[in-house]
Amino acid sequence: MASQTLLFLILPLGLLLDHLLGEPRRWHPLVGFGYLANFMERSLRRGAPGGTIDNRLRGSLAWLLLVLPLPLLCAWLLAALPWPVALGGHALLLWFALGGRSLADHVEAVATPLVAGELDAARRALGWMVSRETAILDAEEVARATVETTLENGNDAVFGALFWAALLGGPGALAFRLANTLDAMWGYKDERRIYFGWCAARADDVLGLIPARLTALTYALLGRGGEALACWRAQAPAWSSPNAGPVMAAGAGALGVSLGGAATYHGRIEQRPVLGRGPAPNAGDIARALALVRRGSLVWGALALLAGTFGALHA
Repeated sequence: MASQTLLFLILPLGLLLDHLLGEPRRWHPLVGFGYLANFMERSLRRGAPGGTIDNRLRGSLAWLLLVLPLPLLCAWLLAALPWPVALGGHALLLWFALGGRSLADHVEAVATPLVAGELDAARRALGWMVSRETAILDAEEVARATVETTLENGNDAVFGALFWAALLGGPGALAFRLANTLDAMWGYKDERRIYFGWCAARADDVLGLIPARLTALTYALLGRGGEALACWRAQAPAWSSPNAGPVMAAGAGALGVSLGGAATYHGRIEQRPVLGRGPAPNAGDIARALALVRRGSLVWGALALLAGTFGALHA
């Protein structure tokens, strides 16, 4: 069986595993990876912020040591296996990299109490998903933040991993997940991480460049396409993140809601550009945003299955 055909078949298998199993409830490997990343930072970072060049080089070395060895080892091992076994191995790596069911579980943990009027419970559940402060948010702000993180994590937890799996197999998806995790840990412009986390932030931007735009296109095709494309073109350049901007602008346009505005991070209020067009989202729009991600993953999986099946029949 041709290698590219194998890669396409990984996507529906990984999606099925993620749907059935979700992420590990106990002994999650990323917890251990987080401990290792913290140890690496303590060992290599010098000062806060420290020297501009020195800590950028040290952070780059830490990134290389944490992200590359395991995927390369997995790729070497899988290449030596017969294709049916290798297919299972690739699918397991993609399952590890995917977070679609976990995203749904977290989003529903916010939406359910919010619909029931239990604002404090919704705030607490949202706090597990975002880095902004949630304790004083009103219901509209909780809904807006949840829709934003749902759309953005659709790229980070689903479509980005699927893209790299289609390109480089399970090891590619694994590398993307590890890089995305390091960006979540180090990619902040605070005093401690502004230099040391420079490589993690830039690498995540590069690895997410194409997947983010494919995610935005997916949202446009499955929602209000004209509005999504117009918002993407006009509003995304003003957003601070080169990848989150297209994803959330297109997603907001596809849903017909407005996102952005004020948000509090670490005690500081940030005024962010408005994305989308229409009213502020409500609790019902959270379910619509999650449905957009789910439908998109089904479309990607179905297309990959068709391509893999066609390739297998004509191999």
